[in-house]
Amino acid sequence: MKVTRERFQQLVQEALVLLPKRFARQIKNVAILVEDFPPPGQNLLGLYHGVPLNRRGSYYGNVPPDVIVLYQMPIESLCWDEEQLKEKIEEVLLHEIGHYFGMDEITLREIEAYRMARRKSLKLKSKNNVS
Repeated sequence: MKVTRERFQQLVQEALVLLPKRFARQIKNVAILVEDFPPPGQNLLGLYHGVPLNRRGSYYGNVPPDVIVLYQMPIESLCWDEEQLKEKIEEVLLHEIGHYFGMDEITLREIEAYRMARRKSLKLKSKNNVS
């Protein structure tokens, strides 16, 4: 599944709007970028650069923005249609925002597994209700 950079960025913006307000209000001084590929030798869909919120002290201030990068080509390579692309962008964005809040990789994987199971369950319920 391939889309233009503009469409990909639009899907990123749409995913940002879906963030729960209590989390969205806490995200400050963060640039969200889209690049084609991760650095050579790295197999990534996204990357967070910065100091997580839970590690900031009173000294923290007057700093350049933290950065979340989404890598368009690897994300697209995992998707068959735009609906899957939307879901994958949301998943990767939420993962990197989790790092912004200070969550470790294990915690984020557990959250993602829960979200996937819940999403499958909701799709099954929806499918069974339509029949």
